[in-house]
Amino acid sequence: MRAIWKGTVLAESNDTVIVEGNHYFPAESLNKQCFRGSPHSTRCPWKGTASYFDVVVAGEVNPNAAWFYANPSEAAAEIRGRVAFWHGVEVVA
Repeated sequence: MRAIWKGTVLAESNDTVIVEGNHYFPAESLNKQCFRGSPHSTRCPWKGTASYFDVVVAGEVNPNAAWFYANPSEAAAEIRGRVAFWHGVEVVA
């Protein structure tokens, strides 16, 4: 699986976990230069608190386009250390 935005591969892995239709990529599969921290966070009743990254490609910013659960609940333990995408980021095989 590959996560792509603006023609740039953000992450690539054969080891994604699908939860609620979203592919969670291992953190080590990220193209680190395309991410910067975001202060944004949300709370999921069963997964816990999500933190976000802005995606940055060629000077263009896609705010909060990637998220992760640093300390997911036990019910969502399989996504610990993984990152998912939205806001126009394509996830393709």
